[in-house]
This record gives sequence, structure tokens and C-alpha cells, in this order.
Amino acid sequence: MATTVRRAVLNLPAAPLGPENPLPPLRTLAPPPVLDPREREGLPRDMARQLGHRPLRTLLPTRLLDGYGRERTPAGLDAVVIENDRLRVTVLPGLGGRIHSLHHKPTGRELLHRNPVLQPAAFALNGAWFSGGIEWNIGATGHTTLTCAPLHAALVPAPDGGTMVRLWEWERLRDLPFQVDLWLPDDSDFLHVGVRIRNPHEQSAPVYWWSNIAVPETPDTRVLVPADEAWHFGYDHTLTRVAVPESGGLDHTYPLRPEYPADHFYELPDGARRWIAALDAEGHGLAQTSTDLLRGRKLFRWGHGKGGRRWQEWLNGPGGGGYAEIQAGLARTQLEHVPLEPGAAFSWLESYGPLSADPAAVHGGDWAAATGETAARLEEALPRAAVEEAYAAWLPYADTEPGEVLATGSGWGALEVLRGGLRLPGTPFPTATVGEQQRPWRELLEHGTLPKPDAEEPPCPTPVSPPWRDMLETADADPHTEYHLGIAQWHADDRAQAVRSWERGLEQGPVPRWPLLRCLAVAAEESGRPDHAAELYAEAFADLGAPGTADLAASEAGGALLVALARETVEAHLSAGRPGQARALLDGLPETVRERGRFRLLLAQALVAEGDTGAARAVFDAGFEVADLREGAGILGELWALVSDEPLPDAYDFRMSPPGA
Repeated sequence: MATTVRRAVLNLPAAPLGPENPLPPLRTLAPPPVLDPREREGLPRDMARQLGHRPLRTLLPTRLLDGYGRERTPAGLDAVVIENDRLRVTVLPGLGGRIHSLHHKPTGRELLHRNPVLQPAAFALNGAWFSGGIEWNIGATGHTTLTCAPLHAALVPAPDGGTMVRLWEWERLRDLPFQVDLWLPDDSDFLHVGVRIRNPHEQSAPVYWWSNIAVPETPDTRVLVPADEAWHFGYDHTLTRVAVPESGGLDHTYPLRPEYPADHFYELPDGARRWIAALDAEGHGLAQTSTDLLRGRKLFRWGHGKGGRRWQEWLNGPGGGGYAEIQAGLARTQLEHVPLEPGAAFSWLESYGPLSADPAAVHGGDWAAATGETAARLEEALPRAAVEEAYAAWLPYADTEPGEVLATGSGWGALEVLRGGLRLPGTPFPTATVGEQQRPWRELLEHGTLPKPDAEEPPCPTPVSPPWRDMLETADADPHTEYHLGIAQWHADDRAQAVRSWERGLEQGPVPRWPLLRCLAVAAEESGRPDHAAELYAEAFADLGAPGTADLAASEAGGALLVALARETVEAHLSAGRPGQARALLDGLPETVRERGRFRLLLAQALVAEGDTGAARAVFDAGFEVADLREGAGILGELWALVSDEPLPDAYDFRMSPPGA
């Protein structure tokens, strides 16, 4: 059977993503993991240098996705199916290009953890993420902001005369275009994935990439990799060099044996073939291998503790099965970024397919025998030389212009191509894709002025790179331009100037004041002035027309704005030690907002702050679910300990580390 590519619809119970959060993310959702500089002593030189790149301080210019819930209804997702007589690959171009399924037809085995539901959770850098399959993480440490975003997709000629599927987009955190080419040769058991990241700018760019593979998890699943050492990274944010497979008396290559979640970044010897595999009790499973540039390999495990199992249920639904993650990246660890020089590109080839090895060797207890057997079977199934040959064959096709369009991504790449006059063979960003969010910026680019927005609509997202900041600085000054200029300056860490721009905007006239007031409130919080921040938030919320704004909550965009600003305002009052004001604001919100899990949690926090632990306990007893609970967040356990001496109920137990850690 020759390889075919066809459109399809994947039917799943899904929780809708909801609208974007209209407030610019002037901070990250959680502090990014950072090592103390003293911990870098003794590390390999390149690793220490790549760990030194400053982590993100904002998520600009992206927007948050936090408007989803946990009510799932049947949904049809656009999919692309690549198939030969050995494999059937199901791809979701509208959801980050995720490979949802990798089905091995001769054995009938699903090689990936195929999530039976689509349930967003707050794991991505910008919020919404979902588990399962193979995802492509680019940008910064964490799950990409493109997790739930549409990518461009089209058909491209393959090196063997067949057809590839190309996925591409403009990654906005690092301002870089990238592509992922999915190539399944006729009669092949292995899917080839060609990846290229380009830097079209005049300065070096920090690059982050990890291919994240969810594999089925059983008590006997073992992760094998050609390494005798690993870097252990837990939720205490310490990086420790440990032996493989055992440390602390546990064989951590079996994901279910340890109790708590953790990462293991494997130290592959120089010159060793790059591969990782997850095999079950019978020695069957999935192998991933690549050309040498993709040097890193990782295992993430949830562990067998209550918190890890609760997260699995939260992400996959009851009975959805457990999974572990095996990953491959450009660096040893996910704390590192690799510099990409101006005008240069990173490119490599990955291969994914079934692998079977002698179970007696895989699980026999001798690590060298287990990895040696697995490596030998991989070499038989897909020789290392064959991967290099496939890469060499693919690379000339990376510039081939796409043919039939399968899906359309965002218009941000088209805007950047217009601004920079860029030529990016193989990854076109047509001007026709410029949409509503980009049109004001095209106007600024072509005419030097930023059009005034509809007063009833939230401001559009702000491009923040230096060229856009320069254009804003020379545009006609009005409150709207000052608002966007301040955001670009804030992103550039010129925070004092950002505050001055926002203050100038407030001085200039009768326009909606809440966007500027909210930005100033965040600045006040960041500068350690919680009382002033609470006052500014209260003024912004009053300017919005709330509380009790039923009309605003009636539209999707207005409801998203009300929810976002109400949450931040309540949190600011709590941070300033004003629980009474927080509770008064909560009481004035529409019932549909008050009953959301996040706002039930805020009510419990306000009640505890007022000393009414009995009423706060009643909120817990009534039950609530915080749909956007952040990975690693301990707030539920911490708050429960203030209202009860009883053990934390399982429904609220999302603990990722031992108590007190």
C-alpha cells in the first residue's frame, strides 16, 4: 500500500477552549524554574552556559487561554491521517500539530497514549494544554503557547516520490518561524519527522525544543535509554546528578515505582546513538530516535502517589488510563536554551515506530543488558545509518513550496514577513492570512499610525519586538498608542518608561481607562506596592462598569474580560489584606461567574482571611473544581489545612511533592 494522506474528523468528548483572555500577560503564570548560580558549579561548561539564559519575565506578546471549563460534550476535530500498510498516523493541525495516534496495523497496537477526551488544563506557558500523543514544544521552558493553536498545514513532495505533511507557524515568544515535516515512506514501520527552526533576524536567538511523547503506563512499563547517569529535577527545583537505573533505592526507569512526579534528563555519552524507548512487560512498545543534533532525552513520570494519580484522572477522564512522557530535546535539560545565530537554522530528523525486544533482557535486572538488547533491536528495525540517510534525503525538500493547503494558522507570521521583507522558502506566510488582530499593526506598518479601536472592545494584542516598539515610539501619541507602547516597553524591561507611557495615556483624554489602569496596577504589584495596586484595580474594575454587569457577561468577549479583570482585582485585594473588599466584589458578580471553581476558591480564601474558617470549610464541603488549576499549585492543600484537621480529600489532592517539601 502506497502512503496516503487524507482529511478526517476525530470525534471526542471535548471541553471548549473558550475565548482568549483579553488582558496582556505582563507576568508569567508561574515563576519559571531557575537554578541558583551556585548550583551551576561543576556542571558541564556548555550546560552551565545554556542554563544562564534569563528566563521569561512575561508571556508577551501571546495571550492567555484560561476560559475553558470541565464540561465535555461530543466534538468533531479536524484531523489529517497519514497511512501506509504498516502505520496509521492521526494529526491535529488545529491543536498545535499534535500527533494524536500512532497505530501499528500489523499488531493492532496503539504506540502512544491516545487520550479519550480533550480536556484543557493549565500546563502550557499560556494556560490551556491537553495530554496525550506527540507534541512539539518550542519557545521557552514548558509546554508551548501553540499547544491549542492552529498551525499552517499543507502537502509537500516527499523524498521518495510520495507526499509529506508540512506543519509550520511563527513562534512569537522567540519571534522565530519553524516547520515540522511528517514523512511516512511506503512500507515503513517508522514515521520520519523533519524539523527546522530558522532565525531570520540580525541578532542571536535563544532556542528551546522538546518533542514530548506520551506513552501508555503500566506497572511493568520501562523506559530505556543509552545512559548510566541522569539529571533529576523535582518540584523542589533542584538539579541533582543521579545514577541510572537506580537512585535512592528505587529503579526510576519504571515510572510507577516512585511515589512523586519528577523529571529525569539523561546524560547520553558523546557519540552514542540518540534514542529512547518505552517497552511493556512483553518487551513491546515505542522507540524514538533522531540525528545527533537532538541530543537530550527525558522521562517525566507522575508516580504512584495520590496527587499524581489525581492529575492523570484530571487530564484523561475517569478510566482514561495513565501515561508517562518520554522526550527528546536540543539540550541536556529543559532549563537550557541553545543560541541560534543570525541567519542560521537548526534542523534534524526524528523517527518514531514500534519496537520489540526480549522481555527477559529488558526486565531482567541488568541495565547494560536491557539497553544493549533494546539498542540491538532498534538497529535491526531502523539502523542509525538509515536515519542519517533519511535526513540527508529530506533536507533538500525542506525548502519545497507547499501545495494543497490542509489548514491555516495565524496571521502573525504574515505580519512579520511584511514588516521584515522576509523570504522563507518552504514556509510561506501569505498576506491573505492577516486577520483582525493583525490589521491595526499592518496599518501602523504601512501608514505610521495605529487606528483607534472600537471603544466597546478590548485592545488587540501588542507585538513587542524592537522594530514594533520603534514604530510605536514615532507614531502619533494618543491613549491607545501609549497603552501599546507601554506594553512593548514593559516587555523590554524598561518598566519605568512603561509606567510613564501608561500614565501619559491616562492624562490624554476621555477613553476607556481600565486598560491603562490595569497595567499600572500590575506595575504597582511588581514594585511591591500591594495597597496601591488594589486601589488601581478597583478603579479599573469600576471603569469597566462592574460589579453586576449582566450585559457585559452576556457576550463571549465581554464575559472573558469581566472574568479576567474580576479575578485579578479580587486577588489584588487579598494580597493587600483587604478580604472585605474582595468578598464584596465577589458578591456583586453575576451568578454564572461566582459559581465558577476559581471564584469559589477565591471566596474560600477571602473567608479564611476574614477568620471565618467555618464558612470556608462549607465552600469545600459543597464541592468545586478549579478548571485552570496550575500544575504544581499547592493552594488547595494549603487552604484546606487552614480550615480542617482532617486529611485532604482526594478530590482536592493535586500535590506534586511530599508534604513540607
